[in-house]
Order: sequence, then C-alpha cells, then structure tokens
Amino acid sequence: MSDANPPKFHPLAVVESSEIGDGTRVWAYAHVMAGARVGRGCNLGEGVFVEGGVTIGDEVTIKNGVAVYDGVTVEDDAFLGPHCVFTNVLRPRSGKYKQVSTKFLPTRIGHGATLGANATMVCGHSLGAYAMVAAGSVVTKDVPPYVLVAGVPARARGFVCACGERLPETLRCACGLGYVRDGAGLKPA
Repeated sequence: MSDANPPKFHPLAVVESSEIGDGTRVWAYAHVMAGARVGRGCNLGEGVFVEGGVTIGDEVTIKNGVAVYDGVTVEDDAFLGPHCVFTNVLRPRSGKYKQVSTKFLPTRIGHGATLGANATMVCGHSLGAYAMVAAGSVVTKDVPPYVLVAGVPARARGFVCACGERLPETLRCACGLGYVRDGAGLKPA
C-alpha cells in the first residue's frame, strides 16, 4: 500500500484483511475477512462479503450483495453483478456431515469475465477470459473464453468481445477487435 492512493473503507465496513491494494474502495456493510487478498483499484459494493482464502485481482468490481467464499479466485478486470452467488461445496450439510474447507472445490473467474446479476456459479468450475454469464443463469460447467452463456443450466448462446458486445459471425467487433476460434472458445486474432 502506498501513501499516494491508499484503500478507502467506509466507516460501516469491516475490513480484517491487511492485504487490500491501493485505490480499492470497500463500501458500507461490506466484510473482508482476514486471509482474503484484494488487489488494486477494486470496488466492493455495499453488503459484499469476502471470506478468508479468497483471492481477488486488480480492478475488479463486485456489486452489492455478493458473497465470495473460500476457494474462489477472481482474476483482474472481472465484474461480479449484483447478488450473484458462489458455492464452494457440491452437497452442503450441517452438523456432523458439515464439509471441511479441505473439501471445498475451487472456482475461478477469468481475466475480464462477467458474472451477471443474480447468476449462480456452482463450485468447481471456471469462467474463461472475457466470458459473460447472463443475469439469472446457473453455471454448472466450465465456460470457455469469450463465450456468452445464459439459462438454467447456462448454455452457450454465442460469443462476446472483450468490450462486452456480442460478436457477429465474422468474429470481428465494431470496436475493431477480432477473434479466431480456439477449441470451444475464442482468442484474439
């Protein structure tokens, strides 16, 4: 942390982690537990919960009401829409059957990826770079880079540019960026 652009914490936020990057803002009623790592220039909205064991990259936006649980990694420039949901156990139980953290399944949100409002990310899966999950969708398998998914369960509906626009069949965006197929996903041309 530098003195030039220290992180800013709302007086009603609870920030227990010492690993919060320069320029990051944590708003009211957010809670960042000890052991969580949050990068530079992030914005954690009202009511966000970040559990210990979570890693959040630089320039990540997490909108209001999102809980990010142990086992989740969010790479740089990702966007987590309002009230999107993460899980970290496939078959959760309480009491004597409660799962221990060593059994949590890792989840990765790739560089520049978007998880839409009220979408659910089932643990053990990844969103590729710049992938986009439509609002209200449920992700039950890996999503390749630059793929747009929607529905319950989420299914591929097309491709998106890094700028967020849906790509035409030519895979060339109006913004000037172009792509080529790479397996089930895309990569820059």
